[in-house]
Amino acid sequence: MRHNKHHASLGLTVEHRRAVMSNLAAALITHGRIETTLAKAKALRPFIEKVITKAKQAAAKTEKKDALHLRRIAHGDVRDETALTLLFNEKYKEFVNRQGGYTRIYKLGQQRLGDAAEMALIEFVKADDPGYKKSKGKKPAKGKKAKAPKAEAASAAEPAPATETPKPEGEAKS
Repeated sequence: MRHNKHHASLGLTVEHRRAVMSNLAAALITHGRIETTLAKAKALRPFIEKVITKAKQAAAKTEKKDALHLRRIAHGDVRDETALTLLFNEKYKEFVNRQGGYTRIYKLGQQRLGDAAEMALIEFVKADDPGYKKSKGKKPAKGKKAKAPKAEAASAAEPAPATETPKPEGEAKS
C-alpha cells in the first residue's frame, strides 16, 4: 500500500533527494535565506520545519539524554554538523514563540536560463513577524451575489451632491 508516501520526488532517486534536502537545509540554516527552484523550495519547507521543531523540543527537555536523542535524529536528516550546532544552540531561539510556519517562500517571477525552471527565495520568518491576519467576515458563496437592501440601492442610483467649493482665482493650486 502507498499510504502516506506522497512527497516531491523532484525527478531524483531517494538517496539523491535526501542528500539534496540535507544540503539545502544546511545552507538555509547557515545563511537564513537561499535562492532555489520553486519545486525544491516547496519540498524543503516541511523538511526544515520538522528539524526546527526537533531543535525546539530539545531545548525544552530537562534531561540531557533526551535532548541528545533529538539532536541525533536531526543529524540523520541534516548531515552538516556545523549547521546543526548553529540551529540547536542559537537559531532555535528565534522560533520559540511560533507554533510552526518558520519559513516563507517568495516566487521571484523569473526563470533560470538553462532549463526555464521557476525560481524562488526561501527564508526564515523573523520572530516578531505577525504574518497575515485572517478576515473575520464571511465571504459570500461562489455564484451568489450579496443583495443590497432596497433603500440603499435607491440612494446609490442618485448622484451625490458636490461638496467641493470652487477656489478663488488668486490662490495657487497645490
